[in-house]
Amino acid sequence: MASQTINPHFPLLLAIAFLLSIFLSVSAQYSPRFACDIDKNPGLKKFLFCNTSLDVKTRVNDLVNMMTLQEKAGSIVSVADSIDRLGIPSYGWWSEALHGVSDTGPATWFNKTVVPGATSYPQVILTAASFNESLWNLLGKVVSTEARAMYNTGVAGLTFWSPNVNIFRDPRWGRGQETPGEDPLVASRYGVAYVKGLQETEDGDEDRLKIGACCKHYTAYDLDNWTSVDRFHFNAIVTQQDLEDTYNLPFKKCVLDGNVASIMCSFNKINGVPACGDKELLEDTVRGKWKLNGYISSDCDSLEVMFKDMRYEKTPEEVTADALNAGLDLNCGDSLKNFTASAVKKGLVNETMVNRAVTNSFTTLMRLGFFDGNPSKQMYGKLGKKDICTKANQDLARETARQGIVLLKNNLGSLPLLPSDIKSLAVIGPNANATVAMIGNYAGIPCKYTTPLQGLSDSVETIYEEGCDHVMCNSTEGFEKAKNIAAKADAVVLVMGTDLSIEHEALDRTEIDLPGQQNLLVSEVAYAARGPVILVVMSGGGIDVSFAKCNPKVTSIMWVGLPGQEGGGALADVIFGRYNPGGRLPMTWYPRSYTDTVTMSNMNMRADPSTGYPGRSYRFYRGETVYPFGYGLSYSLYVHHLVKAPKQLTISLKKPATDQCSKSTCKSIDATDKVCGSQSFDVEITVTNIGKMAGSHSVLLFSYPPQVIYNSPQKQLLDFKRVQLGPWNQTSVKFKVDVCKQLSVVDKDGNMRLPLGRHVLQIGDLKHSINLKI
Repeated sequence: MASQTINPHFPLLLAIAFLLSIFLSVSAQYSPRFACDIDKNPGLKKFLFCNTSLDVKTRVNDLVNMMTLQEKAGSIVSVADSIDRLGIPSYGWWSEALHGVSDTGPATWFNKTVVPGATSYPQVILTAASFNESLWNLLGKVVSTEARAMYNTGVAGLTFWSPNVNIFRDPRWGRGQETPGEDPLVASRYGVAYVKGLQETEDGDEDRLKIGACCKHYTAYDLDNWTSVDRFHFNAIVTQQDLEDTYNLPFKKCVLDGNVASIMCSFNKINGVPACGDKELLEDTVRGKWKLNGYISSDCDSLEVMFKDMRYEKTPEEVTADALNAGLDLNCGDSLKNFTASAVKKGLVNETMVNRAVTNSFTTLMRLGFFDGNPSKQMYGKLGKKDICTKANQDLARETARQGIVLLKNNLGSLPLLPSDIKSLAVIGPNANATVAMIGNYAGIPCKYTTPLQGLSDSVETIYEEGCDHVMCNSTEGFEKAKNIAAKADAVVLVMGTDLSIEHEALDRTEIDLPGQQNLLVSEVAYAARGPVILVVMSGGGIDVSFAKCNPKVTSIMWVGLPGQEGGGALADVIFGRYNPGGRLPMTWYPRSYTDTVTMSNMNMRADPSTGYPGRSYRFYRGETVYPFGYGLSYSLYVHHLVKAPKQLTISLKKPATDQCSKSTCKSIDATDKVCGSQSFDVEITVTNIGKMAGSHSVLLFSYPPQVIYNSPQKQLLDFKRVQLGPWNQTSVKFKVDVCKQLSVVDKDGNMRLPLGRHVLQIGDLKHSINLKI
């Protein structure tokens, strides 16, 4: 046999081939899903739906007309079937981006090789405390960039079921942390700003989407699992007045002002009808009155819940028909895939309803470029791993937490601490070295964590004791060590609060105190301390900290919400004066007696003196608070001075006054566009920072309407702005108030009415009266 010469580079070539095979395998496994891959299958050119020169409607109609009934049914579930004959791969609709890209939805995941993590911003409740709309919009933009980058690498979809704009009605709700708080205006403005940030493309093309957002959970959903009541069986009894002026408003604004791509209906019933089977709520309102340009999705397994838990119908086909006839377009779950065809054959639903559902869903994917071929050739095709967890994005996470942190107490100016004065800092508490607790519900894998202990240790020498080995704090075993280091240190930072073992999806609280023996730990450490004691509360909901508020040894209290991956750095920035706190509470902090007397299942926002029911939120609650909505201190003092506002205003009507009521007896008028003219007035103030530190200040404009409409709000937020001021600097702040839209209230029948008479405007300690007449 002839001898063979072996290439000396053969082992290297083998290694390269092996690595190349791995690369190709990984590339195939982690590549974006898209339809109309004409490069690989030129035969797809014949389909109109793959022709990018045609309008979206023409393309979608072409596609729907070619699909069989079962193909349609398989396309309107959260894991849509592939249609190989049309070149359409399977698509996962369920991704999440509540405060950064999350792996909660199965269409998104992290991988050490491809994308190990994404920037985890503060939980929404803390971000809302910034009262900064431009920040909310910016967060949407950077999150959508990371989302698109992950899609391009094959580990995410294009449709993200965020944000959560439900009203934080009750402090016990485990998912309140995900929301912008208790005020419908704040929830609306947050939702619109974030949705626009997520969806709008840089070229301004309104027919295109960067990613598809979804405002959820529609509607009156704010109870998960409280004592014997859970969301799968709960029937929310809601008045038309509460529905219109509180629960529905953020969703309405998401559609009308945010042009959101999707609305998700909730698990619960509203007045006896499941939300996902309520035609009046879905087809008549979301699509009919508000003109949604997108699809309506169910919450996950909602149709199965309707059948198995609620027993709303006798068969799954009947439930499927109820949902499709009500206006549902997409089912998170597989009920529509399994039962749509049989429901059509049984005559329970017409196939035109199925066509509508497929059309609305595929129109959204069309706007996202899913049917435009390889995404690498599209607008965002160059985004990739390099655009995830960037330094700029992680810096923004820290800045967002700083803007949201709320200073609740600061006796004798105990904060900020000067690092040069602190030789040793005692850091104590079950959340003092928190990681996962900082990111809360619907978080992914963060780029990294900066814990409170790490953040504080970067500035001064620290001594650390947990005090409690868990937030449940059932044992006092570690108290002595904690007291000992507090007695020796120059200052003490106690990081207490909750985590997801206390409050999360499917787990509502039953108490609103600090858990377990945390109160006792705080009190004993404060008594032993020889220097300032700073109590830091890390939580999604409000906590009754009255004991610490009234304790002179607890010199400062601050709430940091669930501050995201950079929470520890942000906390240190505030404590050591590198950042002047300016956050305001986006929800009322109630005393514990509130939860002793008010059932969580009572959906009424308005107080009822005849039964002793105190009402909910600052707009209607009549009772003592620990800290009110909008409360927040600063290291500076800000002074407001009124420059301009009318004292009297005559309302111009589109219809004669006699059509409304007599001028002498009229107490209110119809506030709709048909009657009330488009009239506005300016409120101008100056804000002066008379402190020694630069700071940002949230200016909140409230109104106290005259009580001429049944159960009107006692107070309501009209507008807000956040301004930046240097020490001893002054700036002008202007608000334009639309009389008919912003000063109106909802009557008991759900109609908008403008009360006539004396309206009192308030900004901080400044009050001004304006008299409205016709």
